[in-house]
Amino acid sequence: MQLWASDPWRREAVAWMDAQLVRAGMVRTGEVTQPRVQSWATVLRAETNQGVVWLKACGPGTAFEVPLYPLLHRLAPDRVLTPIAVDLDREWLLLPDGGPTMKDSPRDLAEVLAGYAKLQRDLAPHVDELLAIGVVDMRAAIMPKRFTEAMEAVGAYVERRGGEAERTTFDQLVAFEDTYREWCERLAEDPIPPSLDHNDLHQSNVFATGAKFYDWGDSVVAHPFASLLLPLSRNEDHRVRDAYLAGFGPPAELVASVELACRVGKVARTLVWIRALGGDVDHEYASAPLEHMASLLSESYLL
Repeated sequence: MQLWASDPWRREAVAWMDAQLVRAGMVRTGEVTQPRVQSWATVLRAETNQGVVWLKACGPGTAFEVPLYPLLHRLAPDRVLTPIAVDLDREWLLLPDGGPTMKDSPRDLAEVLAGYAKLQRDLAPHVDELLAIGVVDMRAAIMPKRFTEAMEAVGAYVERRGGEAERTTFDQLVAFEDTYREWCERLAEDPIPPSLDHNDLHQSNVFATGAKFYDWGDSVVAHPFASLLLPLSRNEDHRVRDAYLAGFGPPAELVASVELACRVGKVARTLVWIRALGGDVDHEYASAPLEHMASLLSESYLL
């Protein structure tokens, strides 16, 4: 984060941006701003003669997002932004602005999730390519191991900052491991093939025009239905769920798989938070991994 906030880094990034814009037949027309600097990424914003552009610099844990965009554009061009340029070595991505998101310009969520389901079906045959560029494997068979990884990281937070309630929750999670392993074994037998799980699918990550999806830095390879964890936690409308499921089969026959995939996917969501925080147990969001792991203990399959 300190590097991204430095003047030398900004000068280098702006010079690269300008060069790539020229190659694309564009010209910057305004000053470059830096709206966000997080531990996992930063973005620069600039006006051009063809609209706003964004340079995203990814941290080590999300560097796969840079090669992921060209791959997504090749396989599902109607569902993602077309990158203006990528720099794989410096982990930089230059994108056009996608316009207002669904948060500012609402549209039918059922229709949007149906389109997202098609994207996942299109990507399912290309899981090996996704893994090869660094998207993390969160398929059901490996999730018991991921549970252990998540507990190690959460344990460090509890030891450093946890009170009595946090320690009690952690102990309950330790005792819950066998149940979680059983869920993973059942999900591994599900016939629906794994695909890309955006893992942070909400209205601010979907452009209203064309229902294009962006901000893929949290994505993982997993059971596709795990993608419903966040949308359904915010909107349990069965019409929305069934519009998504219709592309995979009769919705009524897939509800049990949705619930199981979302339960298992809570650990993937935990690990994405851990990856973003980079081991900083004093971060303002440091409690998020424990909170997501604790949701495993809930009767609900949602958050």
